[in-house]
Amino acid sequence: MSPGSPNQKVIEGYRFPVDIYYHKEHTWARVKEDGNVRVGMDDFFQKVAGVIINVELPSEGYQVEQGVSCGKIQSSKWISSIVSPVNGSVVAVNHRLEEDSTLVNSQPYRDGWIMVVKPVKLEEDLRQLMRAEQLDEWLRKETKKARAEIDKRKSRQGLGRF
Repeated sequence: MSPGSPNQKVIEGYRFPVDIYYHKEHTWARVKEDGNVRVGMDDFFQKVAGVIINVELPSEGYQVEQGVSCGKIQSSKWISSIVSPVNGSVVAVNHRLEEDSTLVNSQPYRDGWIMVVKPVKLEEDLRQLMRAEQLDEWLRKETKKARAEIDKRKSRQGLGRF
């Protein structure tokens, strides 16, 4: 997908494919043909986090809840939770991330996916998520928050503004 592609929306320099759903905790959900949901971290997360150095994947069979942490992701800057965008059971995890966690950075919507979930109440869960065309105002607020946090950290370290 190239910038400006009709298959994605670019907001504040961050890419968001239009065919998937987004959770406010920066996970995405793509409904597959078999009804299962592939989950990963969005472009905003991977760019703000920096280089991903470790991903703690949930186990297959683990029951996930929408909006609840189900794993951890560590970057060069911090450790964050992986928050499930849907309710269900984990049916697959991306073991490639154990060998190359930077796939979350280089291909967040393709090879950098985290898990596949067999949903239990998909339609209800999807109503709680955002589509790419709904992200503008929310992402601008997230960008402002991230810049303020980075500026605060830099000022504590005497490094100047973001």
